Amino acid sequence: MIELSDDASRLDVARIHGWLASSYWSPGIALDTVQRAIAGSHCLGAYRGEAQVGFARMITDRATFAWLADVWVDEPVRGLGLGRRMVDWFIEHPGYAGIRRFALVTRDAHGVYAANGFHALLRPERYMERLSAQATALLKASA
Repeated sequence: MIELSDDASRLDVARIHGWLASSYWSPGIALDTVQRAIAGSHCLGAYRGEAQVGFARMITDRATFAWLADVWVDEPVRGLGLGRRMVDWFIEHPGYAGIRRFALVTRDAHGVYAANGFHALLRPERYMERLSAQATALLKASA
């Protein structure tokens, strides 16, 4: 059985850092950046016994908008629906009742998120972003 918990004291920050530093969206991310991201987000851990096997975080004003980020499922437990469970945990959380827009970015997990009700932007022409030079370089390199 895999337990989900938003108890921040249970997060294995070193493990989370390892996962994120090896991801396509934040390769080589610094530990202090991960620590700041965790501190500024509502984080969810997935645990098999005492071992952390999953992570996700939500950045939100808890009133109108929420951004889902850094969803990670450890390789040995992939394919068990854990990613969807973590996303549903946030969507169904009473603290997010009334949120008008949940958003995220993914390169390769559209099917996972579609099962949670996510879809392509209805009005992409309205969206803009401002990227750091590092983010721009990363996106160009992975295009």
